[in-house]
Amino acid sequence: MNGLDPFEMAVKQLERAAQYMEISGEALELLKRPMRVLEVSIPVDMDDGSVKVFTGFRVQHNWALGPTKGGIRWHPEETLNTVKALAMWMTWKCATLGLPYGGGKGGVIVDPKRLSDREKERLARGYIRAIYDVISPYSDIPAPDVYTNPQIMAWMMDEYEVISRRRDPSFGIITGKPVIVGGSLGRETATAQGAIFTLREAAKALKMNLEGKRIAVQGYGNAGYYMAKLAKEQLRMKVIAVSDSKGGIYNPDGLDPDKVLKWKQEHGSVVNFPGTTNITNEDVLTLEAEVLAPSAIEGVIRKDNADKIKARILAEVANGPVTPEADEILLENGVLQIPDFLCNAGGVTVSYFEWVQNITGYYWSEDEVEKRLDKKMTEAFWGVYNIHREKKIHMRDAAYARAVSRVYEAMKARGWVKR
Repeated sequence: MNGLDPFEMAVKQLERAAQYMEISGEALELLKRPMRVLEVSIPVDMDDGSVKVFTGFRVQHNWALGPTKGGIRWHPEETLNTVKALAMWMTWKCATLGLPYGGGKGGVIVDPKRLSDREKERLARGYIRAIYDVISPYSDIPAPDVYTNPQIMAWMMDEYEVISRRRDPSFGIITGKPVIVGGSLGRETATAQGAIFTLREAAKALKMNLEGKRIAVQGYGNAGYYMAKLAKEQLRMKVIAVSDSKGGIYNPDGLDPDKVLKWKQEHGSVVNFPGTTNITNEDVLTLEAEVLAPSAIEGVIRKDNADKIKARILAEVANGPVTPEADEILLENGVLQIPDFLCNAGGVTVSYFEWVQNITGYYWSEDEVEKRLDKKMTEAFWGVYNIHREKKIHMRDAAYARAVSRVYEAMKARGWVKR
């Protein structure tokens, strides 16, 4: 987080947005805190015969609108405050899209690159055993996130089924699973595809033709790769730069995202890709490009570099890539931000679709998933954008106003807070 506390940042964003809403002080205090925080110890039998104990978390921020929903991160620098912040952002993300969910998040402090596949499976199953009492298909539904994937979700789903003796409809306990065990078509590309739909609508709002325009993508994991690929293929944009944790590459004439991915898989990084100039991650942010898509980690656009952003549209594919101080600078400079919990909500939206398919036992085609996602993302973008225009407030504040008001209404209806 570049020295920033992510949870403090999430609370600060909520407090800033609250000034544009009619919300009681007691409701605001409740929304600043997660409703449940679980920290667990997970002993894992390692391949060398030793036992290593990992620390894990599951945070349920708010369930006024429905079951909590959110991914599980495996990261060596994972912190409880990061998980708490992401759980809060998931609440707003689900509410912004009109999904019947609250926000949750999970994490384990681990470097998965140092684990064998069998050790990963033992950790996945151990995590589910540790949090079993606070999850179910109707109360809290996990999903993949940083360094977790469909295979890990399948192990977790299976472990839940083993413990529950199949008393619950187990496919619905986890989303982001392989298609063969209840996963949804279209899930792999969902985060980036949703971002592409919001980028398309943002361009319409600015009366900008995206064909031939330049996009720079910071981060080349699943979301970053598909963001680059779909921007090129669907929007006919020119991908001039991408980066990963080791650095970035730049070519003003454009890159082929598939060839860059192949290079990364073979060499461990996009760096040194033939025909490009090596640049830093910081350089990627400040290039001459109409669209910038930070797709990696939190807090990369800050007070000290926000003035250097030259993009007209900032598509926040990552969670929390812009600090509150930077938001103000970008707004003053005329940058249209698509806030993270709107821009990257395609993932949780298709996770919702997966859950619906699991619960009903009726599965959709990829084309149907994409059409439903397009409808959801388009409606949400214009809902936020219209508040932004009418109230003359930051897009993030507009998204918060839309999301928090929905959660607030649900809290009042349940009698949690006074009307």
